[in-house]
Amino acid sequence: MKNPQDESENDDQGQPLDMKPLRSLAPMFLTPLGYDVTTQSTDPMLVFVTPFRPRASPEQSAASFGQPLPKSPIPLKATPISAAFPIPRPEYESSDEDCKPFSDHKKPTSTSRKTTKRTQQVGYSDAANIKRRSTKRGLNIELASCPSSSSDPKESVEEIMMMFDSLRRRILQLDEKEDAGRRADLKAGTLMMQNGLRINNLKTIGPVPGVEIGDIFFFRIEMCIVGLHAPAMAGIDYISAKHVGNNDTLAVSIISSGGYENDDNDMDILVYTGQGGNSRHKEKHDQKLERGNLALMNSMKRKNLIRVVRSAQDPFFNSGKIYIYDGLYRVEDSWMDKAKNGFSVFKYKLRRELGQPDGIAVWKMTEKWKANPATRDKAIVLDLSSKVENIPVCLVNDVDDEKGPSYFNYVTGVEYLRPLSKTKPLQSCKCPSVCLPGDPNCSCSQLNGGDLPYTSSGLLVKHIPMLYECSSRCQCSQNCRNRITQKGVYLNFEVFWTGDCGWGVRSWDPIRAGTFICEYAGKVIDETNLNMDGEEDEYTFCASWPIDKVLRWNLGAELLEDASANVTTERLKRLPIVISAKSSGNVARFLNHSCSPNLIWQPVQYDHGDNSYPHIMFFAMKHIPPMTELTYDYGTRGAPPGIKGKFPNAPKLKPCLCGSTNCRGSF
Repeated sequence: MKNPQDESENDDQGQPLDMKPLRSLAPMFLTPLGYDVTTQSTDPMLVFVTPFRPRASPEQSAASFGQPLPKSPIPLKATPISAAFPIPRPEYESSDEDCKPFSDHKKPTSTSRKTTKRTQQVGYSDAANIKRRSTKRGLNIELASCPSSSSDPKESVEEIMMMFDSLRRRILQLDEKEDAGRRADLKAGTLMMQNGLRINNLKTIGPVPGVEIGDIFFFRIEMCIVGLHAPAMAGIDYISAKHVGNNDTLAVSIISSGGYENDDNDMDILVYTGQGGNSRHKEKHDQKLERGNLALMNSMKRKNLIRVVRSAQDPFFNSGKIYIYDGLYRVEDSWMDKAKNGFSVFKYKLRRELGQPDGIAVWKMTEKWKANPATRDKAIVLDLSSKVENIPVCLVNDVDDEKGPSYFNYVTGVEYLRPLSKTKPLQSCKCPSVCLPGDPNCSCSQLNGGDLPYTSSGLLVKHIPMLYECSSRCQCSQNCRNRITQKGVYLNFEVFWTGDCGWGVRSWDPIRAGTFICEYAGKVIDETNLNMDGEEDEYTFCASWPIDKVLRWNLGAELLEDASANVTTERLKRLPIVISAKSSGNVARFLNHSCSPNLIWQPVQYDHGDNSYPHIMFFAMKHIPPMTELTYDYGTRGAPPGIKGKFPNAPKLKPCLCGSTNCRGSF
């Protein structure tokens, strides 16, 4: 993977700009039930902010927005975007090193010429960008309400996270063509905050509905929009409890991300350094017992639970961090200490509550396995692929005595049962080195609608009916960013025995939304009239479009599109393809079904011109923590579009055990 300087939260780039509200969207997430009155604050809270819609009556607004705002035990006060998601100022003292992206920012001047110049540099001054910033009025209102269709807090969190990252990737794709500022995460976060697209917006002590231990985040703003940690920069989040007659401030969450001398090698104990005294824009000084430091001290006395987020180095991005929600802790001790710079700092010892699922401990375990796969307990075979894959695929059973799957030939591509007829070569680009965003002369870009389909770090921007990668006839180099899936797998997979659901697949690596997972390898059946009888084939992929999954995953990106660019149902109906992995295949043959999957498949072409026979590539729909089973939606039963007659060796309907609140009951 490349080092994506444009996608790292640690980038030293532009700040969020003022964007127009997404007027076709309404607040769609409910405030969590069971809000603890003793933890509420009379300070301005992070609440639902209804998007401004001029010239609309209250009745019209209610009709447009659907359900009314949730009631609260105390009057809620809307917080301006500048307070809810502040633009960091140079003099701000962060308790974390995450203010680094802004460390070189200069104070804004009052000269209109300089302001105008900066606006032009980041690419938001011309008419095209103003149009892009406005709402796509043709957006189907049913799409806008998708995330509210689930009563499961976990699925609601996942929906809004998918929307954010889809929006972020699309903003990054558009900005690249204009050489604009690279902090697409802040731009996407600002848009969502301005339009009330967030959940769990009242600060609480204890767990956050829908956020589970082990969940991962690649940007601070992601934790903000789901209510895990509100400050955009500070490492300590706290609340006031004045309204119950107590002047104490109490800590609700902390982030340990390496900005201070924290001791986080112990999985159950964290020694955390307080905030202050380490500003890059002031002289260093002793820390003071105020703000977050005072809140942690009060929390030690009150013994309240504190959410702890730890961080780890992103294994694929040298400049990136990954934030891992590690669960609930309590402060059990505090003292003053001398830092390496000679100034006094507060130290807090936090102990993890017992009985919680593993969080950061899973990371430590998988890092050990990646360094030496032989240390994986209960491993049956260290490389199921027999060195065919770039990285070994481990076969594991830590459930019972099952010895392994039936024999098959491990392959990494597709085999056609007969040569394809009437195929024509793809157009080949003449890019001298690599394909560049916005290059009108790149034929591969034009095949993909004028955009390169991947970000500079190889993430799929959005699902499209057909994705065209550069072919062997293209003049660009193998390092071209439009050659992702054809290079093979670069994740550490293990095939594991699930018990009730047979063999499954999971990764030792953290997976970012949009990451290429693997191809569905096997034998392609390219007949259009099939009527075959025989043994049931449980390893058959049928190209049945997961239309609802496509629309939801694309939702954030579609907010910035013209109506003509929408992915419609009609455009997703023409892909007759059947692949059998029974006798030959790869890890994809072990991917299990889920009605709420974390993978989506995308047709990709790079070696044939016939649109009926693409490669089937899987991509991550959401951020996936290590050791999480990888699943996709098998779709509907029967023949794919264009296949007439009886579907060959069609497996019978089976009861679904995915456990999703949206489970269809069978697949």
